[in-house]
Amino acid sequence: MINLVLYRKYRPQKFSEVVGQEHVIKTLTSALKSGKVAHAYLFAGPRGTGKTTVARILAKAVNCLDDSSYEPCNKCESCLDIMDGRAMDLIEIDAASNRGIEEIRELRERVRFTPTRGKYKVFVIDEAHQLTKDAFSALLKTLEEPPAHVIFILATTEPYKMLPTILSRVQRFDFRKFSLNDIVKRLEMIAGKEGIKVNEKALRIIALNSEGHMRDAESMFGQVIAFCGDKEIGVEDIENILGIVDINLAIKFIDLLAQKKSAEALTFIDKFVNQGYDLVQFVESLITYSRILLLVRVSRDLSKLVKEELSAEQLNTALKQAEQFSIQELSKTMEIFIEALYRMKHSSFPQVEAELATVEICERHYSGVV
Repeated sequence: MINLVLYRKYRPQKFSEVVGQEHVIKTLTSALKSGKVAHAYLFAGPRGTGKTTVARILAKAVNCLDDSSYEPCNKCESCLDIMDGRAMDLIEIDAASNRGIEEIRELRERVRFTPTRGKYKVFVIDEAHQLTKDAFSALLKTLEEPPAHVIFILATTEPYKMLPTILSRVQRFDFRKFSLNDIVKRLEMIAGKEGIKVNEKALRIIALNSEGHMRDAESMFGQVIAFCGDKEIGVEDIENILGIVDINLAIKFIDLLAQKKSAEALTFIDKFVNQGYDLVQFVESLITYSRILLLVRVSRDLSKLVKEELSAEQLNTALKQAEQFSIQELSKTMEIFIEALYRMKHSSFPQVEAELATVEICERHYSGVV
């Protein structure tokens, strides 16, 4: 029976299994090797980039009973307790629902107790930016003079909301979004372990639509596996099950705009909606592709910035399409689509908003207005 929660099933358990965050891993492992572990860390970055995963690996590493390596052994009682979610020395707190001063005061009381099994008591505070001002002040007192047996790891998607006084007392690590290739390789690894046959183009579509979030990509892939079972997974399966828009549809639509075929473009939208696709996602895809056209129109050398997002054939098409627009037209096209996307998300008539944007772009391009 396949465990569909893939991001949990294949969560990295060692530093060596973490991909895409080499700058973070190298610094942490160097500190572990030299025995210079800090008392407080800030893991900042977008959702689904491995902040909590790395925090748990670090908690295992500092408390591993086998000290022959900086890597957790994942075999001793301490490691197994953390992996099974029963460790008394790893306390995870969701600041989104425990954001008040009373919760932090309770945390300060728990800090006083020594570890039950390992060397350190590790406190992981997720979404730390959601703590109230008073809670931040209470936490600051603990961070200023923490007991030697305590390590704090604050995780946040919005580091700019953290108080400067907090930031000055932690070692900050910025987690990056995953590259397209990193996500595709990981999904290929999961497919291999699960015995699933899948088209690489299908995985690329998932990777593109995950927007650099590994957890999102794994969740989408799990959904597809649940639907397809042992059947080989192709591009059409991804599009039908997840409602994901293939970039080729955006290419075809932009081609209609370039040729000023407003009637055909409106028919395209209507057909798209009647087939059950997500129109909001389609406009998001158009914005993404329009950005690619703008970059390569400014300079063909900028194609290196988007080569991961397109196949060689698609990139060649983009280079040709970009020449049909001026830089000003592409800039205005993106602006119109972005405004339409906002309105679509707040409108009872999203199709109308998409149609209005389409007509405006075609008429501007036709008349030479920018």
